[in-house]
Amino acid sequence: MIKVAVSGAAGRMGRRVIALSHEHPKLKVVAALDAPENPLIGKDAGELAGIGHIGVTVTDDYKAAISSCDVVVDFSSPEATVRNVGEAAGKGKAIVIGTTGLSDKQKGIVNEAAAKIPCMMAPNMSLGVNLLFSLVRTVAESLGNNYDVEIIEAHHNQKKDAPSGTAAKLAEIVSASLKRDLDEVGIYGRYGMVGARNPKEIGIMSVRAGDIVGEHTVMFCANGERIELTHRAHSRDAFARGAVQAAVWIVKKPAGRLYEMRDVLGL
Repeated sequence: MIKVAVSGAAGRMGRRVIALSHEHPKLKVVAALDAPENPLIGKDAGELAGIGHIGVTVTDDYKAAISSCDVVVDFSSPEATVRNVGEAAGKGKAIVIGTTGLSDKQKGIVNEAAAKIPCMMAPNMSLGVNLLFSLVRTVAESLGNNYDVEIIEAHHNQKKDAPSGTAAKLAEIVSASLKRDLDEVGIYGRYGMVGARNPKEIGIMSVRAGDIVGEHTVMFCANGERIELTHRAHSRDAFARGAVQAAVWIVKKPAGRLYEMRDVLGL
C-alpha cells in the first residue's frame, strides 16, 4: 500500500482527496495536515470527509505527517506548500501539488525540490481540463494572430486567488502558442475608458460567486464568428480523482524534473 499524507485536509479539496484515497485499493491515508489555526485540528479526517472514523487525526505537525508517508498530496496555501515541499525534499518523499497562487519565487523553490524528489504540480488535475489545455494550444496555433483571445473563469466566493491557476495556465498556453509575452499583453479585467482593444491583448477575467466549482472558457473571436472552448466542473471529484491518480503514479517516477498532469494522463 502507498501511504498518503493529505495537506489542506480540512478544506474542500482535501476532504475529497481523503475520501477517494480511502476508497482506492492501492492507497492508505496515514496523515491529515492543516494549519495550526484551523479549528478542526484534532478531528478525525474520515469524519470530516464524510466517510466515517478512519483513525487519522487532523494535525498541524507537518514534520511528523510527512515522515509517516510515501507521498504528500497538497491542496493548502502557497506558504504551506513551500514549507511542505522543502520537508518532503529533505525526507525523500514524493509530492503532488494542487495549490494555486504560488509566486514565481515559490514556483522556483518547487522546481528546485523536483531535482531531488518525484514532484508533480498542476493547477487543475481533471482529465477534461488537461484535454482543454491541449485543445487550446491546437486552436491558438491554427488560428494565429487573426482572432482576439479572451479567457473567462468562474469559481465559488471563497476562492482566494485570482485569476485561477487554470486560467493562468490557459493564458500561458495561448501566449506561448502565439509567441507573445504574457507580461506585456495580459489584461486582467477592464474598467473605464480603456480605448479600443489592442489586437495582441489576451484578456483574463475572473468571476467569484456562490458555490461555483469551476468554469473556464477560452474565446477566439473574429469578425463574423467566434470559437468557444469551455470546461465546467460539476463536482470537486473531477479534480480529486486526478490527484489520487497522480499520487499512485508519482511514487514510481524518478526525480529530476517537475512533472505535469499531462504526464500522469499520458496526453
